[in-house]
Amino acid sequence: MRVLIASDKFKGSATGAEVAAALGDGIRSVTPDAEIETVPVADGGEGTVEAAIASGFEAVSVRVTGPTGAPLDARFAVRGDEAIIEMAAASGLDVLPRGEKAALTATSHGTGELIIAALDRGCTTIVLGVGGSANTDGGAGMLQALGVSLRAHDRPVRPGGAALAELVEVDASGLDPRLAGATIVLASDVDNPLLGDRGAASVFAPQKGASADDVAVLETGLRRFSELLEQQPGVRPAAGAAGAGAAGGVGYAALAVLGARREPGIDVVQRLTGLADRLAGVDLVITGEGSLDDQSLGGKTPLGVAAAARAAGVPVVAVCGRSTLSEGQAAGAGFRRVYPLSELEPDAATSMANARSLLVEVGARIATEFA
Repeated sequence: MRVLIASDKFKGSATGAEVAAALGDGIRSVTPDAEIETVPVADGGEGTVEAAIASGFEAVSVRVTGPTGAPLDARFAVRGDEAIIEMAAASGLDVLPRGEKAALTATSHGTGELIIAALDRGCTTIVLGVGGSANTDGGAGMLQALGVSLRAHDRPVRPGGAALAELVEVDASGLDPRLAGATIVLASDVDNPLLGDRGAASVFAPQKGASADDVAVLETGLRRFSELLEQQPGVRPAAGAAGAGAAGGVGYAALAVLGARREPGIDVVQRLTGLADRLAGVDLVITGEGSLDDQSLGGKTPLGVAAAARAAGVPVVAVCGRSTLSEGQAAGAGFRRVYPLSELEPDAATSMANARSLLVEVGARIATEFA
């Protein structure tokens, strides 16, 4: 029996690699001679750089500005002239000092510094994986790191989305000239625009600690920023574009100023890992993530893996912490079976704390049913 395990992380309890290892142990407890291959996958957010490194990219660590201004070390991945950058490593919720959210003042500056580091390495293709960001600054901090001047009267504008309401002058003439010869790929499944009811502030800022009043302040700042930025030569009118609202508006800055093209994160990761080529001769694919729900059907990792397996004629099952999908939805997504850990342990906190042992048990069940 040949099994390929391609799971995303179970956020808060296990990385994709840890999920695969536990499932593999469970499978071997029933079928000791099973051949198990692990393919690291992600949706373009957290875990994308690790997936690239596991697939042969070189890990590069640099010191950058964190989301609240404190320096931190962040990794990106390089192979040849291609770099994989995960903005969560520099500007994410998980790297906030003491975990304290800063909805109004968090900056994407460190993400721009990662792009500079990739250019310094000679990279001409830069994949920007977005997800898990702490900021709602429209990518203003990122652009400042890349050479764009943003001024509030007689000084540079302060970090964060709230301060963008004070913006009076934008000058993009100092943008790093190397970007003109670079291809920027925005790895994102988010199709929200920058502004409005479906925009970066309204939809995503509350997840970053913003109150209703904060959302209004951020919306005002983002609107001011986009109006002034789009007056600059060469800047595309992208505030209404699909994906502009990704990562607190970093998607907007990438589309408008860097000329990025948007690509689903799972498609990017499948290309990096060569998933399609590794399905030959496989008897079963196991994929998963922490929660399978309606959002998963919009193109998250498990659905992308299921589509690749289906194209190769290989059955696929999903493992998750919990699932809200009906049997019909799961079947429509291509899953032969869904195995939620909640069936074994209904209490979410206990399930997360004991994820490894539960995954081992699920692996044994899968082997029993499919061997």
